[in-house]
Amino acid sequence: MEIANPRRILAVSLDESMEHLTRVIKDLTGADPAASASADGIDATIAGTTHTLALTTPYYTAQVPIWLDLVSAPDEWAASFLSPEAKEVLTVLGGVVVVFALPPPSATGVAVEQTKALIAHVGRVVREGLGGWDWDGVGLAVGVSGGLAQAGHDEMGDVLDEWEDCCAEWGLEFVHAASASSGVDGGAKNEFGEKTGMARVLEALQANDWSGGAGGDDDDSDDAMVDGEEEEEEEGGDVELDPAAMGFGFDQQDFEGLKRAIWNSAQEGDDEAAAGGEGKGTAAAGEEDDDTPLNEEEIQKLERMMLKLQAVRDRSAGMPEGQRRKMAKDAVDEVMKEL
Repeated sequence: MEIANPRRILAVSLDESMEHLTRVIKDLTGADPAASASADGIDATIAGTTHTLALTTPYYTAQVPIWLDLVSAPDEWAASFLSPEAKEVLTVLGGVVVVFALPPPSATGVAVEQTKALIAHVGRVVREGLGGWDWDGVGLAVGVSGGLAQAGHDEMGDVLDEWEDCCAEWGLEFVHAASASSGVDGGAKNEFGEKTGMARVLEALQANDWSGGAGGDDDDSDDAMVDGEEEEEEEGGDVELDPAAMGFGFDQQDFEGLKRAIWNSAQEGDDEAAAGGEGKGTAAAGEEDDDTPLNEEEIQKLERMMLKLQAVRDRSAGMPEGQRRKMAKDAVDEVMKEL
């Protein structure tokens, strides 16, 4: 199936990392992005240009446009993308890729902080503008070795773990790209047999759903699907909720406290009402009463929590094991704050 009008990819880096962004796009697509004259008419830049990524899988083919941008002030850049004027731009994004140079282990100060600020503000756009965990797109953070190339194995591992944590905090999958250009063919695999480097970037993009771009034919069908689901829920009456089934395939240990918190939160209203008589309900005493019927508001609250966790599971399905666990923990923490 050919996707006639796919959603877009937004690929960004700091101004001083234009060469890294150029190299990543070339490795990914096989062609250098065409530079245009800068605003002052002197230096060539790829900012504001569009490149194309040809994706071919057993299930679809698509010519996905990549919007390239360079960032000098991450906070101002994020503010512009979160403004009402940028709403239409955000609605057609199916992927966000932030490219940055990995500083050497000894690096401190402005360079490190600016890189972390870029990741954080790109993460803000994903979280606040695109819907965060509920967004059905893919968010990647590609760290190019740069000054890290000369670091020892153990030292490099510590640095990569630190940047992986930084990216996971903002819902972005971290991918380490070696400094030498290697394209997307072959590539090394980690201890779990998962692809790494640019091969992983391509794999993540191929696994994404690119249908539904502006002016495409997929919008009406998507709306119809949503309407159909809503009608089915309305006609179905009571919803059977099993708090023991909230794990969604993540590490069960991560969800034990969450399941109890969600269930007790849903029972809280009934317990307080019962407390006006001869005592509080069993849930208030630390025991769960699975036979107590939930009202409509409580059911909706549980459904929202479960859907959020399911969205995280779907988005992290192709990620390496370590990052999948970190994203699960972040999702649990976020849901816990809402209780």
